Order: sequence, then structure tokens, then C-alpha cells
Amino acid sequence: MDKCAWALASPLEELYHDEEWGVPVHDDRLLFEFLILEGAQAGLSWSTILKKRDGYRQAFDNFDAARIANYDAVKVQDLLANPGIIRNRLKVQSAITNAQAFLAVQAESGSFDAYIWKFVDHQPIQNRRLSMADVPATTTQSDAMSKDLKKRGFKFVGSTICYAFMQATGMVNDHVAGCFRHEAVNT
Repeated sequence: MDKCAWALASPLEELYHDEEWGVPVHDDRLLFEFLILEGAQAGLSWSTILKKRDGYRQAFDNFDAARIANYDAVKVQDLLANPGIIRNRLKVQSAITNAQAFLAVQAESGSFDAYIWKFVDHQPIQNRRLSMADVPATTTQSDAMSKDLKKRGFKFVGSTICYAFMQATGMVNDHVAGCFRHEAVNT
């Protein structure tokens, strides 16, 4: 069965590719999880984040934005001592800042889903890439998303991170055309 080449790097990446990557996400909690994890991945491999994903879920109250938005200095110190996550102060603090901004977007838009999917006109972009070398790091949509998120106070949301978020949450289908998942997520 043909798959995107990156998925063959490890069993964990293969499982993630086969079951999650590129599947359209409309659940606010899961969208928030991916936003935080993509930001945590900056400068690291995605496999590192996948290995720590359960640790993140436990440490960050299953990505409950309302709880995270109220984390205090004591909680930050606990998180920085937790080997189950990336112990980078800026990334930990950005999760709290992003939770606060996330709640503000929900209040303004009714849901984060309604807000974030507007960057692709509420429909997944269906690409037909022949190889992963054809996949860009950023697009005009990820540029616009990054600019707007930053304006709203979000951190670790550069255009490259936003494009990875868009791929992960199915806002774009970047499974290569020969991958068995390409048609499965072509909705």
C-alpha cells in the first residue's frame, strides 16, 4: 500500500498518518490540541511531539483551554519540571497565552472551528502533490492565518507552523496523489 514517504519513518508516525493526518477536524478541543502541539514542535521533529503527546494531554488537562488559560506561576514551574513535555519556558507560556486568545476567539466567533476554517472558505483544499518535495512550507492561506492569529495575541503561530496545522487538521489535503489516504480524506 502506497503511503506518504514521511509516514514510514516510525510505527508511531505511520499510525498518525494512517488515522489522523489530513482528516478534517471540527472539534474545538482537538483544534486547540493541534495548535499547541504544532507550536511545541517548532525546531523539533514531529516524531518527538508524537512521542510526548500523551504527556501533553496529561500535563495540560487534556487541552482544556479554560483551565490552561488560568495556569499560574506554580503550574508553569510544574510543567517546566515535567519530562513528558517539551520543557521550554516560551513554549509553555505560549500555551497559556494561546488558551486565553483561543477563548476570546470562541467568544467572538461562536467557536474556534468557525473562525479557523474561514481561512480555507470552510472547505478543505484538495491538493494533488506528486511527491512531498512538491509540498510548500507556507501558502497565502497560512500567511493570512498566521498574521491574524498573531494580531489576536497567539504565539508560536508563524506561517510554517500554521501550514503544518492546516495539514494536520485536514484544512488542506497534502497526502501525495499515490498515497492510499489521499482519496480517503478527499471530502
